Amino acid sequence: MYKRIRDLREDKDLTQTQIAKMLGMSQTGYSKYETGENDIPTDILIKLARFYNTSIDYLLGETSNPERYK
Repeated sequence: MYKRIRDLREDKDLTQTQIAKMLGMSQTGYSKYETGENDIPTDILIKLARFYNTSIDYLLGETSNPERYK
């Protein structure tokens, strides 16, 4: 999961600071999600899935298909 959120961010050429701002948190706090130091709360997973237009299953590694369910 942690690698996927980092890869999605990097694919869009965004910084941790930009994503953290969108989520209303500090860059340090967000960084801990990408490294796996802190678990990602459900509300943050939902925001990230919506932002990246993907499914939570993809973020969690339950599917390799990044497309959102229709």
